[in-house]
Amino acid sequence: MPARHALAAALGAAALLCAAVAPAAADSTETVTIDKTGHVTKDGTVTLSGTYRCTGAGDIVFVSSTVSQGDRTAVYGIGGTTARCDGAEHRWENTSKISPNTLKSGKAHVQATVTELRSGGLLLLPDFHAIEDQDITLDEA
Repeated sequence: MPARHALAAALGAAALLCAAVAPAAADSTETVTIDKTGHVTKDGTVTLSGTYRCTGAGDIVFVSSTVSQGDRTAVYGIGGTTARCDGAEHRWENTSKISPNTLKSGKAHVQATVTELRSGGLLLLPDFHAIEDQDITLDEA
């Protein structure tokens, strides 16, 4: 697994673990949106997208995303895009391959998170800049 994918997966896992205790974004101008339609292919490749805006962050910032269907007990991390926190609005797009037939076209729930990794001594700790939850439709691509 390439280092970027491993880091994105780790960031997605950290976002899932910390989402329940994540504080609201400190700056109301920091946002993340989720497009109303995502895509899933027959081989299990899922693509999600949207926009983000953030400011005042360090060098290690990502837009991570997760998707679930049905009862939401199974949540799948869908990639991680490097974010540029310059105050401008930017597009993000995350793609990951899940086992075929795991996710199907239809209703789905997505969470997108703009997360900065800050030094916390021996560990990098997540600092959430923006979080959004939204129901979407997955179209078969």
